[in-house]
Amino acid sequence: MAGSVIAVTSPEPQIRRPNGAEELLPIPPVGRIFRCLRPVRWADVDSGGRVRLDAIARLLQDVATDDTAELELDEHEAWVVRRTLIHQHRAAESGESLELATFCSGIGSRWAERRIVVTGDCGARIDAVALWVHLDPISGRPKLLPPRFRTDFAAAAAGREVTARQVIDPVRAVDPEAITQAWHPRSSDIDILDHVNNAVGWAVVEQVLATQLAVKGFFPGSAGDQRADSFRAAIEFRDAIGRDVVESGAALPIVSVAEDRTTRLTLWSADGSTPHLSASFESLV
Repeated sequence: MAGSVIAVTSPEPQIRRPNGAEELLPIPPVGRIFRCLRPVRWADVDSGGRVRLDAIARLLQDVATDDTAELELDEHEAWVVRRTLIHQHRAAESGESLELATFCSGIGSRWAERRIVVTGDCGARIDAVALWVHLDPISGRPKLLPPRFRTDFAAAAAGREVTARQVIDPVRAVDPEAITQAWHPRSSDIDILDHVNNAVGWAVVEQVLATQLAVKGFFPGSAGDQRADSFRAAIEFRDAIGRDVVESGAALPIVSVAEDRTTRLTLWSADGSTPHLSASFESLV
């Protein structure tokens, strides 16, 4: 009896989609690119004249809002930031005029990635990318992207799909190198979605970095502030800080670890059980 040959085939390898807000892609040749100008004002900078992280976050938030407003999209749509990556090559200065260019660089079923390029007339250069989750404004749960989004924005992404996986590990108080400090959210930090705005999360990062500088005898923007010009920073929002937390007056613990030029931190709930946000900051100077 003649032997037979059984062909063994391997399953096609699954293509792993990249995590959202981890890559800084170039401006594409096709698709919608929205551009606008913004000045750097006194309220945006520290005592050394350097634009702060929370001010950069507001710029990124505002250009996204202006982009969708120009297209007159449904005003009842709701979006929240899940993760943001900022790579500052050169700091923006007080009074500098900034040009912002933004486009959709990736999509998912219920989220989208927005890339932003910031250039200043005095030499500032900031690259950023943010992962925004589309929410049902009533239930607050993630919702499928609206049809017009794929029509008006997705061409620039050229079919690139991204995930909304959490990628920044929380810093825990049990870490032998960890330092804990208290932070109090304020009523003025609450936004239209009735939780602490994402830009405030970057203010938490600024607070930790300023504390580290104070220990060294410096202040933000001074000659000893190595973060003043070039850095790479990322933040991930895990659990929203609602009005109830703010009104309770409870202090929230920030747990941070500093290693060489890198600082990692997590803002925890008052009882230390839930991470509200995690972030990392790396000085590139």
